[in-house]
Amino acid sequence: MTVSRPPNAHQYLCSSLALLLAVVTVALSSGKARADALLDETVSFTGQVLFLEHKVPALVIGAVRDGEISIHGFGQRTEDGDAPDGDTLMRIGSITKAFTGEVLAHMVAEGKVGLTDPIAKSAPEFAFATSGDLQPIRLIDLATHSAGLPRELPHEPGPDNDPFAPITREGFAAWFKDQTPLYAPGSGVLYSNFGFDVLATGLSKAAGKPYPELLSKYITGPLGMENTTFAPSEKQKARLMQGHSFDGAALPDVPTGSVIVGSGGLYSTPRDLLRWMQWHLGQQGEQGAETRQINHALYLVRDGLDPVYGMDES
Repeated sequence: MTVSRPPNAHQYLCSSLALLLAVVTVALSSGKARADALLDETVSFTGQVLFLEHKVPALVIGAVRDGEISIHGFGQRTEDGDAPDGDTLMRIGSITKAFTGEVLAHMVAEGKVGLTDPIAKSAPEFAFATSGDLQPIRLIDLATHSAGLPRELPHEPGPDNDPFAPITREGFAAWFKDQTPLYAPGSGVLYSNFGFDVLATGLSKAAGKPYPELLSKYITGPLGMENTTFAPSEKQKARLMQGHSFDGAALPDVPTGSVIVGSGGLYSTPRDLLRWMQWHLGQQGEQGAETRQINHALYLVRDGLDPVYGMDES
């Protein structure tokens, strides 16, 4: 899930910069030394082409193949800075959702929650006051954009230095109290940032821990992803890639806060993300095997769903 929120005055994804994480499956018949050189060549050449084609200020591209990693950067990370590299920090926008889905898979594998548990089981405030005979929203509905929730929680714009401040858990609960789903949960799909923030809140309540602690417990801690965080240190911020709006204007780095952690707002680096990708590619490994099976499974077939919107268009 790699789509950012719609561009507003403070879009937090680096929208004029490009981050490409590639899984390279080039068939090679020669020895390992040559494979490394060829991987570097193909990744570097692909990055050069993308950088020239997209005309962005900077681009960093990384690939992992058979445990070997290749990362190349182009352009300038900031207006007067060096090219980005594997340790460049950036906001990864809605790639955050893939982490939220994996946290869900870990908790299901541990028996902490069930895929078909209603969200109201752990977060009663997320039950519709009037929903007729509709089934309640389940965790799997939230993870597959099929809960019947709008793309965003309606809210007033926030201040320039904290634009997401008006998005609150109290606002989530108030919406459920006053509204009904846009369609029967599980019957269609509509891309929803709101849904993934509700999911993260529900997982946090089920575990009795703040969601960032769950992310650290299940993913970033075990994999040693020290630069993947919602609240980077000043030292980490010194490696931050400058974000730009669609008109080319530089965007300020604004706080994520504690509410939109399921849908976006996560920071990471190419090196950390490739480490995470390696875990996903470890299909034959025993460690985390059940979680991968749950996390990689197909839960909805597009045919027969109505509506289907916001997935291709996003």
